[in-house]
Amino acid sequence: MAGFTYFPFILLISSLLLASYGFASEGQYSDVPVVKGLSWSFYESSCPKLDSIVRKHLKKVFKKDIGQAAGLLRLHFHDCFVQGCDASVLLDGSASGPSEQEAPPNLTLRPEAFEIIEDLRELVHKQCGRVVSCADITALAAREAVFQSGGPEYNVPLGRRDGLNFATTETTIENLPSPNSNTSFLLTELAKKKLDATDVVALSGGHTIGISHCTSFEDRLYPTQDATMDKTFAKDLKQICPAKNFTATTVLDIRSPNKFDNKYYVDLMNRQGLFTSDQDLYTDSRTKDIVKSFAVDEELFFEQFVKSMNKMGQLSVLTGSKGEIRADCSVRNADNVKLTSVVEEEEEAAHSEL
Repeated sequence: MAGFTYFPFILLISSLLLASYGFASEGQYSDVPVVKGLSWSFYESSCPKLDSIVRKHLKKVFKKDIGQAAGLLRLHFHDCFVQGCDASVLLDGSASGPSEQEAPPNLTLRPEAFEIIEDLRELVHKQCGRVVSCADITALAAREAVFQSGGPEYNVPLGRRDGLNFATTETTIENLPSPNSNTSFLLTELAKKKLDATDVVALSGGHTIGISHCTSFEDRLYPTQDATMDKTFAKDLKQICPAKNFTATTVLDIRSPNKFDNKYYVDLMNRQGLFTSDQDLYTDSRTKDIVKSFAVDEELFFEQFVKSMNKMGQLSVLTGSKGEIRADCSVRNADNVKLTSVVEEEEEAAHSEL
C-alpha cells in the first residue's frame, strides 16, 4: 500500500512544479530571459551554418567516444562558474601566472575537450571567418553533448565574446564547489550567481553522464563509510577504489552512465549518489522534493535543465565591444604570434600597393 500512496504524491509534486515554472510545451524555451547583447539568431547572417558545423563534427567525435560528451559539458560549467562564460578556462598560462586549467578543480578536465573546442573553432572560422567566439563554441558544444547523448535539444542564446584574462587560482577554487560540498554550501554559493535551489538540482543532473576519480569521493568510504551511502553501492566502490589516493575512475551514474537522462535522480533516491554534493540533495529537505520530481518525470527534468543551463550560460558574459574573438582559443589575440605576423604581412602588402 505504501508504494501506491507514494507514487501519486510524487506525480502531484511534478505537476505543481511544472505548472509553477511555466515551461514551453515543445522545448523552445523562448521565455528564458536573454542578456542584452546576446540573441537567439546572433550568427544568422555572419555564420548561418554554425549549428550544422558544430553538430556534424561532434557527431563524429561522439561516435568514436561518447565519453567526450561529459568532458565538453563539464568544460562549459567550469568556464561559466569562475568569471562568467568568457572562455577564460581555455587560455594557457602566461608570465602573469598559472592558467585556470592549473587550479586543482580543473586538473581533471579532459585534455581532449580543449582539443575538440579548438578543432571546432578552426572549422567554424574556416567557413565563416573570425566572427564566432570560443565562448559561444564552448556553449554550443555543451548543448550538443547533452543532445547527442540522449538529452533535450534546445536553443542557445549567442553573442558572447572571449575574455582577455584568466582568473587567478584562488578565484577559480572559490567559484568551483568541491564534490565534498553539502547542499547548504551549494545553495549559498550559487545564490550569489542568481541560481536558486531548483537550478542547483537541475544543473547537478549533468552528472548523469561522465566519470570521476576515486579521490573525489574517497572520504565517503575511508576511514569510515558515509551512513547515507547504500551498503552494496559502497562495497562495489571499494572494489574500484580499495584505498585512499587510488588512481582509478568510475561512472557518475551507475544506471545509464553514457546516456543523458533522469536516472541520476533515481540513483540519489536509492542512496547511490557518488559525491556528497550529489547525495546531500536528497538528504536536505530544501531540495529533496525536487530530486523526487525529476526522478519520476524525465521531461520535467529536461525542461528545467534547459532553463537552468541558459541561466548559467549567460553568467557575466562579455558582449558588444568588450573582450575579443580569439583566433586561437588558448591564447589572447595580443599574444598570438601567428595572428600578429598575419596582420604585419597584410599591412606590408597594403603599403607596397601604395
